[in-house]
Amino acid sequence: MKKILYIILVSVLFIECGQPKDPVSQTINSKNTTDATNLKDLNVSILIDLSDRIDPEKNSNPTMEYFQRDIEYIKAIDRGFLDHIKTKKVIQLNDQMQVFFNPEPSDPKMNELTKDLKVSFDKNTTKDNINKVEKTYASLPSQIYQSAIQDKKYIGSDIWEFFKNKVKDYCIKDDHRNILFILTDGYMYHKDSKFSEGKMTSYLTPELIKSLKLTASDYKSRIQSEKSGFIKANDDLENLEVIVLGINPVKGSPFEEDVIKEYWENWFKEMKINKYQIKSADLPSNLEPLILKAISGKN
Repeated sequence: MKKILYIILVSVLFIECGQPKDPVSQTINSKNTTDATNLKDLNVSILIDLSDRIDPEKNSNPTMEYFQRDIEYIKAIDRGFLDHIKTKKVIQLNDQMQVFFNPEPSDPKMNELTKDLKVSFDKNTTKDNINKVEKTYASLPSQIYQSAIQDKKYIGSDIWEFFKNKVKDYCIKDDHRNILFILTDGYMYHKDSKFSEGKMTSYLTPELIKSLKLTASDYKSRIQSEKSGFIKANDDLENLEVIVLGINPVKGSPFEEDVIKEYWENWFKEMKINKYQIKSADLPSNLEPLILKAISGKN
């Protein structure tokens, strides 16, 4: 009797081991994870400020031009996004990434490039799709910046209006982890969205900072007591994470960067954005680990 039971057990094990693995359980590559944060669907957006901050003549930096830093930031974002994709089973893929300008450039070529940078992955994704996206993000951002610089018609960036009228529709998807990267020097200005309510404004410029006398170490108490800052553009943005890259204050004002960051932080808190980071225009090699960590969701 024991011999018969042994034969049956061995036969069952042999049959199960010989069966092919369910293709649904396969991942894009050998990377795998059981971290629930990594497996959540991602919706990554990049909002680019195409103002004259990227002009290599007006705002030159001999170490690395600011537009070149932007390009490398975008490549790092793409790398983090694709690393996330590679951790998931193919059947689980429901992720996307896109690039925005606000307002849209008048150059039709620029708009076409933007369309090419809008990518999505689903259960039909293959390794070829991933390789294509990697090549696209390695070349097209450079074309966008070069086109803007050569054209010299810097359209600026209406960030305030983007948050008021577009961020919920464009950057937030249900059942996704929504991350918005904003590439900007931290100043906010566009002729179509320039207004104020008392000392609250829809814009921030070096001239405004000076006029409000936010140039000394007491800038924070002044902001609080005089109720200055950005006018709230939206509400209930709890499902949006925001990472601002490229803060670059004018030279000669030691507290300018602190004021810029204070304005942005208070603005995010007013709009119920709980997870955010605001980083200076550091070298890409220094910011890439931060970008990858932010996308991975690892603390």
